[in-house]
Amino acid sequence: MAHHSTNFSLVVNLPDEAAQTYALDLARQASRLNQGDDAEAGFPADLLEHIEDWCFKTDADTPANNHGLWLHSSNGGIDAVCAFLQHLLQKFDPAGQVTFEWSHDCSRPLTDAYGGGAAIITAQEIKSMSTGQWLRENAA
Repeated sequence: MAHHSTNFSLVVNLPDEAAQTYALDLARQASRLNQGDDAEAGFPADLLEHIEDWCFKTDADTPANNHGLWLHSSNGGIDAVCAFLQHLLQKFDPAGQVTFEWSHDCSRPLTDAYGGGAAIITAQEIKSMSTGQWLRENAA
């Protein structure tokens, strides 16, 4: 049997320790919701629809007095991480943007098992494209 994975890893800088604490707490709550717990009061409604896809890890990343997050996964969660990043941009950096890429991989050389994609996230919009989508749109 083949093992499929969707991998990504990125660091997002936040303005201060309070923003980092907020983001880490929100990620912990979302992980608990993903495992069947009830939502705490005040959990952002815009993230509730992405809880089933919340399969990425969120860790503190604080080199050289910066306050950030390291988001990573080998299990996917692309839609959820995009929504989470957009929420953080809306709250802490409305003019900012975050970009990242991901890869689809397989433990066996199966056809159509590889690929990837990229996303550009702002406070107002999430744009993403997979390599498969790009190929379909550009094959003439």
